[in-house]
Amino acid sequence: MPATRFPMLLAILFMQAVADNTLLPLLDFAGPEAAARWQAVNDGVMGGVSDGRFKITEDKTLEFFGTLSLENNGGFASVRTKPMELDIESGDALVARVKGDGREYMLNIYTKSRRTAFSYRAPLPTVKDEWREVEIPLADLIPTAFGRRVQGMGPVDPAQINGLGFMLSDKKPGKFAMQVEWVKVVRANSGR
Repeated sequence: MPATRFPMLLAILFMQAVADNTLLPLLDFAGPEAAARWQAVNDGVMGGVSDGRFKITEDKTLEFFGTLSLENNGGFASVRTKPMELDIESGDALVARVKGDGREYMLNIYTKSRRTAFSYRAPLPTVKDEWREVEIPLADLIPTAFGRRVQGMGPVDPAQINGLGFMLSDKKPGKFAMQVEWVKVVRANSGR
């Protein structure tokens, strides 16, 4: 298939998913309170020197940007919501509309767990300078702590979710930037 047809195929598949399911808003960046709901957490909490930040752009997107450093055993930069209620149910999938720099970011889901450095995560690939919608079923999120998979844990319990975030930890030092236009939930039409 010619490379020029691939983005069109992705768009068609996404539109079909939307037609077959209900797409519900979860997070956007249009309101004046949008920035107040977010915070940066970088590897400085463990001695690293990465510098990840965020801002709400004039186009009402969240821009996550900075410099990833591997010095001092570092290697991650992240932004996340402060604890908040999110309308997510079992069987849902999250869809993030992102434009990045070609690097693979992570989507993190945080729970009410008291475990240190714990989240459920899934890869969030980007295509340089292209907007795309990435769908991540809740069932695909992997439980992690300190960047490593936690064995023996089941899937994320939607009732325990209290935050969402984005992380870069691809072991490639240097500048990075990703914009997020929105995050929505795909909820299957199952009579709920």
